[in-house]
Amino acid sequence: MAPDDPSAATSGSPRPEIDVDALAGLLDGGYAGIRDLVRTDLVAHASVLEDAERLDTDAFRERVRDVVVELAATGQTGMGFPVEYGGGGDVGASVAAFETLAFGDLSVLVKSGVQFGLFGGAILHLGTERHHDAYLPDLVAGRLLGCFAMTETGHGSNVQALGTVARYDPEAEEFVVTTTGDAARKDYIGNAARHAELAVVFAQLEAGGESRGVHALLVPLRSGGRVLPGIEIEDDGLKMGLNGVDNGRIRFDGVRVPREALLNRFADVTPDGTYVSSIDNPDRRFFTMLGTLVQGRVCVGGAGVSVAKVALTIAVKYGVRRRQFETSAGSDEQLLLDYGLHQRRLLPLLARTYALHFAQDVVRGQLHDVFSGQEDDPRARRRLESRAAATKALGTWHATRTVQECREACGGAGYLAANRFAALKADSDVFTTFEGDNHVLLQLVAKGLLTDHAGEFEDLDQLGVVRYVTGLAVETVIEKASVHKLLERVRDLLPGGDAWDQEAGLLDSEYQLAMLRYREEHMLAGLARRLKRGIDQKRDPGAVFSQVQDHVIALAHAHAERLVLEAFVDACRALPDGGDKLALKPLCDLFALSTIEADRAWFMEHGRLTVQRSKAITREVNSLCRGIRPHAVDLVDAWRVPPEVLRAGDLLG
Repeated sequence: MAPDDPSAATSGSPRPEIDVDALAGLLDGGYAGIRDLVRTDLVAHASVLEDAERLDTDAFRERVRDVVVELAATGQTGMGFPVEYGGGGDVGASVAAFETLAFGDLSVLVKSGVQFGLFGGAILHLGTERHHDAYLPDLVAGRLLGCFAMTETGHGSNVQALGTVARYDPEAEEFVVTTTGDAARKDYIGNAARHAELAVVFAQLEAGGESRGVHALLVPLRSGGRVLPGIEIEDDGLKMGLNGVDNGRIRFDGVRVPREALLNRFADVTPDGTYVSSIDNPDRRFFTMLGTLVQGRVCVGGAGVSVAKVALTIAVKYGVRRRQFETSAGSDEQLLLDYGLHQRRLLPLLARTYALHFAQDVVRGQLHDVFSGQEDDPRARRRLESRAAATKALGTWHATRTVQECREACGGAGYLAANRFAALKADSDVFTTFEGDNHVLLQLVAKGLLTDHAGEFEDLDQLGVVRYVTGLAVETVIEKASVHKLLERVRDLLPGGDAWDQEAGLLDSEYQLAMLRYREEHMLAGLARRLKRGIDQKRDPGAVFSQVQDHVIALAHAHAERLVLEAFVDACRALPDGGDKLALKPLCDLFALSTIEADRAWFMEHGRLTVQRSKAITREVNSLCRGIRPHAVDLVDAWRVPPEVLRAGDLLG
């Protein structure tokens, strides 16, 4: 038990032996060095958390900018760029650094993400050597600030329908960039309102008299701090949070940029206006270009998990300090975390945070393998894109839910701006919608599941998905035989007697995995049937898809939770016997069973839970919470959130 837990001497549960340092080392993994560098810098700049409330908006934006530039000097923000341009040459390390930076002020995090992840990442992955040589050294060092101008007022998720136009003028060998109306203005663009000198602008490319689809170009916005002619920039104004980030709207009025401004890794325009590309299919070319930017989703998902870690660290530590109500006459008031309900509120969230941590390890590893060339083939990229979308959605929704529950668990003190929850809640809420709205991302995940048998699923639009399903042999997506046999072995059998928790197999990881795998496979088969039925009835494919979107989201959510559980189970199995394994296995069980419990209605409707077994799962969840309670502080301490950034003096003392 950690020394700052006053319940150590009073709790009736035995004190588990957990080596916090060893567990922290396991969680940091191979990136302990870069994570420690970021933690050190977070402590050095911890005062920015107070500056968010002490300074006015303009002054705070300048403060955030200064911190981002200072972080660039340490090397932590440039880890993903090639060494020859001043970077660290390690994509995985760059994601780990971003995840850790999310322990601190989130305006600093987001401005860093815009500068080095979106703006820098677009130049790195969509540009070629001429762009890299010209811009990356200054960009990595923080001397050149820029923005990523994709989203428009009228189009966010539907990037293919953007309204900005870049028309090639062969006589001048220039592109003319134009905002075609209010709906086509670039909007919510981070860094645009004040600091960006250069923008990566996504626009409909017109060359040789034809529209070639959306491409990215480099367009200067400012020189010496002054907005350039033909460009109009408007501040988006105050937001719910993240007011240290200068979001803005941009309009282009016939702005000319040289032909070489086109980021031409996948397509180019010759001086005479001939369009050339190594990818013939325009849809595949578009999705290939967007696929190179998947790192942003991986980073935001990881940041969401870090936000949850901060919230839980505060709430758990408050729960072992704050007392309320006597349990018997003449006794001391009881600690909050010793109440069963308080355990139920916080400890399943703690378990889910650990589960998402290990799921993030998997997707970060896949990203590193793909972008370092170790596993760069189309199928690996599709797996990465699907998994990144799934974990981003679950991680950011989890952050929003966890911050709210932890705030409530800290009572009135948690509502004070002097404590961290007000900023956490305001600044992290947008995570669920930027880098892809979570519901849109889950539709992409489900689309991949439906069309995986077709191979190149990115060639299929929504109509193509529905048409493909009309020929789908539904039996190919029915539950696998091995899963079916396992469920037959354990389903709906409750032996009875006092030893129910040992005989029913609820703590068997294979049983837990089988339940989530069955749910996913059944939902996939059911969705395929519903789509096919609608097409067989000669109904409009778009209307059919719209009417089953609830099923689409449920399938993708089930798929994502299965991936998370598999990652947690694999991590536990890989550990040698000892303290780490003893600490993590109950958390894995709690995540699995609380996930099944949360969807018990589905499992009961589909014959996979009896009423008795459902009740048994609830009893087991309660038992796991009681068992985890004595070492809850150790488990949050293993995340190594610097105390200086918790900013919760009233809560933690």
